Amino acid sequence: AVMFKGMAGSTLGVWAAHGEGRAYFPDTGILHSVLGSDLAPLRYCDDDGKPMETYPFNLNGSPLGVAAICSPDGRHLAMMPHPERCFLMWQYPWYPKHWNVDK
Repeated sequence: AVMFKGMAGSTLGVWAAHGEGRAYFPDTGILHSVLGSDLAPLRYCDDDGKPMETYPFNLNGSPLGVAAICSPDGRHLAMMPHPERCFLMWQYPWYPKHWNVDK
């Protein structure tokens, strides 16, 4: 997705607030097509970057941790996490220790 250009491989702690809904794919072929085409730019993962399907890392049980999907050109994005809630470092719920951030 255009919004995440230059961030490939990043693991970030961002806010999520789900009252309802999760990613749903009618069959696993569609899910694997989305993943294989790099149309899932965000995944719920653990602290080591491993995609997760279970709480607490994946709040809604989205399959294979899919947290967002985008169009093939990357211009259209639908995501469940809320990165707009943590644009200042003190707002982050988690960040890697190696970032060496002044609090």
